[in-house]
Amino acid sequence: MQKTVAYLGPQGTFTEAALLRFELGDITGLPVASPSHALAAVRAGQADLAVVAIENSVDGAVTATFDALVEGGPTQRVQVYQEVHLDVAFAIMTRPGADLARVRTLATHPVAYQQIRGWVEEHLPGTEFIAAPSNAAAAEMVAAGRADCAAAPERAAQLNGLQVHARGVADNAHAQTRFILVGPPGVPTPRTGNDTTSVVFTLPNEPGSLVGALQEFAHRGVDMKRIESRPTRREFGAYRFYADLVGHIDDAPVAEALRALWLRAEELVFVGSWPSASELGTAPRDLGRLRAADDWLARVRDGHCA
Repeated sequence: MQKTVAYLGPQGTFTEAALLRFELGDITGLPVASPSHALAAVRAGQADLAVVAIENSVDGAVTATFDALVEGGPTQRVQVYQEVHLDVAFAIMTRPGADLARVRTLATHPVAYQQIRGWVEEHLPGTEFIAAPSNAAAAEMVAAGRADCAAAPERAAQLNGLQVHARGVADNAHAQTRFILVGPPGVPTPRTGNDTTSVVFTLPNEPGSLVGALQEFAHRGVDMKRIESRPTRREFGAYRFYADLVGHIDDAPVAEALRALWLRAEELVFVGSWPSASELGTAPRDLGRLRAADDWLARVRDGHCA
C-alpha cells in the first residue's frame, strides 16, 4: 500500500535523501515548508509518516523539530519509529557561467551555514548570508536570481540547472545529521538490544525536582544520551525537558524509571522507542539480575526465607 511521507522540501534537500534511506517501499513524497508542517500533516491525516531532522553533530538540536513534536497537545500526539544518520557535505552552486569570485550573496539553511562558515570566510570573504527555509530552497533562490550562490546538496543543482563550483564542502569532515521517521501513535518498534527511548516531561517548579527525576534513571542504571530544555511557551521560566535514554521501553529498567518519572512529572509524553543508528552510551542494567531480584521478592511474599 502506497504511503504519503511529508518532508522538508522542495526536492533536493538532505531530508529527502534521508527519506529514501528509510526504505519505506512505495511512497509519495509530500514536500512541506518546515518540520512543524511535516508533523502537522501527519496529525491532520494528510501524510502517513514524516521525516524530519532532529539533531546535527555540529550545531546540536534542531529546535523547530523539538517544539513540533509536542504541538497539538494530548489529542494530537505523534511517535518516532526509526532513525538514520546522514553524512552532510555541501555543493557550492551558481547560475551557469557565473564567476564565483564575484558573488556577493550566499543562500542556505541557517543550520547548514554553521557547518560551512569557515569555508565561506576563507573562499568567499565578505559574502552576505541569506537564510533560506531549506538548502534546496536556497538553490531555487539562485535559479530565480534572488541570490548569487547557494550551499545545498548536489542534487539541488541538477534539479535547478545550476553550475557546481565546489563539492564536499564542510568545516567538519565527519558532520552528520540525525533524521527521525514519525507517525501517529502506535505500538513501538520492536526491541533490538540497541535502542533509544525518548520522552518529554515537565516538572513541578520546586527545589530538587529535576535532580529527583534524573535520579530515577541513575538508580536503575539507565544511561541518558541527551537532555535538552525548551520553553513551554505558556509562562516565563517554565520548561519542558527532552530526554533520550539508552534502551527500549520493553527493558525493565527503562520501564521502571519511566513509571517513577510519571509519578513525579506534571506531564510525561512518550515520544517513542526505536533502533539506534549508532551505539552510544551504556546498555541498561543486566536484565537477568533484575529477574533474580523479582524472584527473591516473590519468594519473600510467599513466606519463604530468602
